[in-house]
Amino acid sequence: MRVRTYEIGDTQEIVQLFYDTIHEVNIRDYTQAQVDAWAPAALDIASWTKSLSSKFTFVAEESDKILGFGELATSGHIDRFYCHKDFQRQGFGRHILAQIDAKARYLGIKKLFTEASITAKPFFESQGFLVVKQQEVERRGQKLINFAMEKFI
Repeated sequence: MRVRTYEIGDTQEIVQLFYDTIHEVNIRDYTQAQVDAWAPAALDIASWTKSLSSKFTFVAEESDKILGFGELATSGHIDRFYCHKDFQRQGFGRHILAQIDAKARYLGIKKLFTEASITAKPFFESQGFLVVKQQEVERRGQKLINFAMEKFI
C-alpha cells in the first residue's frame, strides 16, 4: 500500500468509492433517504475533478486499486475523507491522515478540522480530534447529523 497525490485519472474510481462507501457503510448510521441525498446515483465527475484538484488530495492504493482518499484545504479543512467499503479498519485511513498531517505541518497549518459523519466520528476521535459540536446539515432536502471536529497540530 502506498499513499500518493491525486491524479485526474483517479476521479471516476474515487467517485465510485464515495458512493459505495456511503451506501454500504454509512447506511448503518443513516436512513436510505439520507444516504441517497448525500451520495446520489448521478454524481458530476467534472465538478469532482475540479474539487479534488483544488485541494491537496491524497489517495491510498494497492495493486492499482484505490482504497481511500482524503482532501486538505489550505485552511486546514479536511472535506472529504473516505475509505473503500471493503477495506475499512485496516489502517488505510491512518496512512492518509498521516500524509494530510505532514502536509499541513509543512504548510504551517496549526489546526485541522472536519465535519465527521456519525460513522467517521470514532475514527477521527482515535486520531486525536475533539468534537466541537454536533450539528444538523441539509443535503437535498434531508437532514443529517454530523460533528464539527478539530485537532491542533
